[in-house]
Amino acid sequence: MNAIDPAMPLAIGRLDPEGRLTDAESRLIELNERAGGAVGAPLAVPQIATLARLARRLGIAISRNVIAADGDEDLELWVRAEPTDEGVRLEVSGWKPRAGWRAPASEPEREGDFFRSAADWLWETDAALRITFLSIEAGARYGFDSSAMLGQPLTRLFSLEQDESGNLPILTAVAAQARFDGQKAELRGTGRMVRLGASPRTDPGGRFAGFVGATTMIDGTAPAPTPDAPLPPLAAPFGGFPDSFSQRLDRALRGPLSKIIANANSISAQTEGPVKPDYADYANDIANAGRHLLGLVDDLVDLQAIERDDFTTLQEPIDLADVARRAGGLLAVRAAQSDVRIDKPPIEETFPVTGEFRRALQVLVNLIGNAVRYSPRGGMVWIRLERDGSMAHVIVADQGKGIAKEDQVKIFEKFGRVDPSEPGGSGLGLYIARRLARAMGGDLTVDSAPGMGARFVFTLPWRRTDDS
Repeated sequence: MNAIDPAMPLAIGRLDPEGRLTDAESRLIELNERAGGAVGAPLAVPQIATLARLARRLGIAISRNVIAADGDEDLELWVRAEPTDEGVRLEVSGWKPRAGWRAPASEPEREGDFFRSAADWLWETDAALRITFLSIEAGARYGFDSSAMLGQPLTRLFSLEQDESGNLPILTAVAAQARFDGQKAELRGTGRMVRLGASPRTDPGGRFAGFVGATTMIDGTAPAPTPDAPLPPLAAPFGGFPDSFSQRLDRALRGPLSKIIANANSISAQTEGPVKPDYADYANDIANAGRHLLGLVDDLVDLQAIERDDFTTLQEPIDLADVARRAGGLLAVRAAQSDVRIDKPPIEETFPVTGEFRRALQVLVNLIGNAVRYSPRGGMVWIRLERDGSMAHVIVADQGKGIAKEDQVKIFEKFGRVDPSEPGGSGLGLYIARRLARAMGGDLTVDSAPGMGARFVFTLPWRRTDDS
């Protein structure tokens, strides 16, 4: 049993298999009666009853913070529900009153809420500022391994900068156990600047338990949002949807989907304790479905962006060999799960080109991900670099079943799928990748035949250096 803080009143109760309250200590009985229930009847406090049903269905003990209505007040409770042979055993502690009415948010709070809603990606930490959650899309978009960052100090990912007063807003917030906005930092290893903001979390005893935070890119690729920034004009570049539609959809879905994926992964991995094998499998299915939906959101946002008349990419000096190694690293876990090996360029190899780092990484993650998906178990994906005069080529080759000549045009079409019955994405990945390659002054082509695997060639302009 979990240790209970003696300062928190504890009330124990029991439910039968149908969810009826069979007996309880007086504090819990009184709360249930004020909610309209009685001993021998179904538990009338919906938040506690829901937790009890979940514990019984999963066959495991569940502990969770809940807010329950109690007359004109709300009560903050910590509930532990444990399934037994007779039903469910409840332990209810905390019993902290919370005002049912909340004063209107101040202007700084409203600005902070806007900042989080418009963020590029989300993160969470524990009380020691170790990373416990990262939006799944963060690493793929910005060139780091999200899974490797879990459990690492926040400063492993961000190099924090002092404000004009010489202070670090995040440390001031830790000391005050308060929210903060406007912490500038460098995303380590990329030279890209970000702005961080977060709200504190507390445990059942009211102690500081970490931050729930958001990140917004503030370099030239993604300027920092402001509360007064106007929405894009209501043009409709594709499908009849206004430009702002995909942005609003992105904001509405990205955070919840990332949470669903993270929690489903946690259940599947049984990090909080054992669950029935069937439920671990269900959780893994939920995580996979969440990743699929998040990929569709990414594709929709990118599709609407690249089809705008004014779409452009940055012209940055980048090392294509480094980008290829990063893309291969991001897909290493997926490849290992499929028993596929990725042969990346050697660490000493460099390949100077001109393009946009984030977009080049996006193209290569798509190509390598496809190669892994269609490779047989025990297969290999090769990444090779070649130069042809003023152009540089990165070649991604696999040992899959190959693509027939008549299908090679189709795979680059919008929503183009050779075999819709096969597992895969939305049919937008290669269409978007080719549009991005051409926007950067390059191209994306394929060379393949049935039974001979596929060979995708991503081209960008060569960048002359002192050595080339």
